[in-house]
Amino acid sequence: MAEAETPNRSPEIRKDKIHNRWVLFSPARSRRPSDFKAKSNPQPNNQTECPFCAGHEHECAPEIFRVPADSTNDWKIRVIQNLYPAVSRELDFQNPVSLVGDVAVSGFGFHDVVIESPVHSVNLSDLSPAQVGEVLLACKKRIEQLRSCDSIKYVQVFKNHGASAGASMSHSHSQMIALPIVPPTVSARLDSMMEYYKQTGKCSLCDIQPNELLIAESDHFISLVPFAATFAFEIWIIPRDHSSHFHEIDSEKAVDLGGLLKLMLLKMSLQLNNPPFNLLIHTSPFQDDPSYAHSTHWFLQIAPHLSGVGGFEIATGCYINPVFPEDAAKILRDVRISNNNI
Repeated sequence: MAEAETPNRSPEIRKDKIHNRWVLFSPARSRRPSDFKAKSNPQPNNQTECPFCAGHEHECAPEIFRVPADSTNDWKIRVIQNLYPAVSRELDFQNPVSLVGDVAVSGFGFHDVVIESPVHSVNLSDLSPAQVGEVLLACKKRIEQLRSCDSIKYVQVFKNHGASAGASMSHSHSQMIALPIVPPTVSARLDSMMEYYKQTGKCSLCDIQPNELLIAESDHFISLVPFAATFAFEIWIIPRDHSSHFHEIDSEKAVDLGGLLKLMLLKMSLQLNNPPFNLLIHTSPFQDDPSYAHSTHWFLQIAPHLSGVGGFEIATGCYINPVFPEDAAKILRDVRISNNNI
């Protein structure tokens, strides 16, 4: 395994210019950066079959589409409605904008599941770059379908891996929730990126100089540990070309991203003992202000769960990260993955 240490380093408070928040780096509270490992396998159970497996399609909520479209029992990916949705597509949409005070409106929206493989034991990192690309393109296709609903303003794509990261099913899958509002964290991110653009004339992500924060790169993407990483060993994958919306990705870039994403997941799993994690796609709202086009830039975040969130974080919104990003990046850079696994 890779080794890296920053001896006698003092705590730092760093500004996250993308989300307009502060992160406290306190290495003295922790062991050596290279000693960080997940405590145990994150899978919620030891099932070998479940409703997401091939042959159990009748146990799932209604299917939206599958890949390939004309497949029967030999499907590769299925996009289905969530059997236990957080929001309901059956409700009437109520516009909350005109209301004041304590506001409660119907929980209208769409909550879907992307089953990434028909085989229960296969993880996203087990797929080939092209297959990971197909999963990403399935997400793109569903987002484009959701755009046709005028009431939907934002779609959040996310993946929970491991019970402590929110996964209730161990079969590899992603989810997306389409909302009639723009979540406040998204608005804050867009405003922060716009403020950076007003001050510098540059997109904050296009302007990143990774240097010692770089982990790896491909033709169309770079992967790095962000300067003010919220979580230990957090990874961002950023398109090289300026793009506001994830659903603008094409097939070539999806496969390229699939390869880099697979590499990051393998490095993280090997170095951190297959930790629970959340994978998040940060994109822009559908009906975004054209003036934001030059400042907003989508990216993918991988957030491992290696420690809990305490009262300080909840009270302040300022997270404590025990591993400096430069150390985390070096450790992940130095993790060697066999070509047979790529």
